[in-house]
Amino acid sequence: MAAVPKRRISRTRRDKRRTHWKLKATAVSTCANCGQPARPHRICKSCGHYRGRAYIEPAD
Repeated sequence: MAAVPKRRISRTRRDKRRTHWKLKATAVSTCANCGQPARPHRICKSCGHYRGRAYIEPAD
């Protein structure tokens, strides 16, 4: 016996299974130091601060 589906899976049933395959938008918060948009839990690219401390020089 071959492992072959007994019935064809309809487009609706196939698409219901694929509903969770979508991409999520990246989370954006504001930097507490400069107020620019920044990704959460990462060093701010515009000022170089994270949680009130300077980690890198700002990339001007």
